[in-house]
Amino acid sequence: MRTLFTAEMSDLADDLIAMSRLVETAIDQASDAVLNGDLDLAQSVIASDEKLDELTASVDERCVLLIAQQQPVGLDLRSIIASLRISASLERMGDLAEHIAKDARRSFPGSAIPESHRDMVHRMAELSKQTAKEVTQLLETRDLNVAAAIVEEDDEIDALHEAAYKGLVDESYTGNAQETLDVALLARYYERFGDHAVGISRRIVYLVTGDHSGGDAQI
Repeated sequence: MRTLFTAEMSDLADDLIAMSRLVETAIDQASDAVLNGDLDLAQSVIASDEKLDELTASVDERCVLLIAQQQPVGLDLRSIIASLRISASLERMGDLAEHIAKDARRSFPGSAIPESHRDMVHRMAELSKQTAKEVTQLLETRDLNVAAAIVEEDDEIDALHEAAYKGLVDESYTGNAQETLDVALLARYYERFGDHAVGISRRIVYLVTGDHSGGDAQI
């Protein structure tokens, strides 16, 4: 019975990693689409979100069945509950990538990003791509230094998010209403993407160390 449970938990971990890899691809392609005005990439991200949704449903069902059939306790139960929450965060990260892709599609053949904010959005995109890769690495290795890196990158994303908003009300800003809305939304999407990554990192830290705060992330 324990052998079966161990195999099921291994399959659950593999599913989360598969979800994370889909998120990696989605944020990479969505960012390139919005920065470069690539309609095909935008459409690909939007179409691929269904696969991530299907994996999310599969993970959720697997977790519920494990709880019902195996009645886990202690660390096993915490691992399953953490998996449910990580799955939800990954699904939301995929949705945020899809929102970015939809913004690229809506603005095509033009750009959703005015020149005044292009460097900021580009940096947020690069940080989000890196964060997505590190989330996958963290799920594979549970390396606490990777968890710490995710938190540090999110701090920079938050600072850029704030700077983007301040730029919109600066007297030198000349963007029109649609550009202002696009920048505000894109900055928010990237900021929330980073927040969900931090949430995943803190859940892994808790599983490894028992620390709720994430303060033991770096070793």
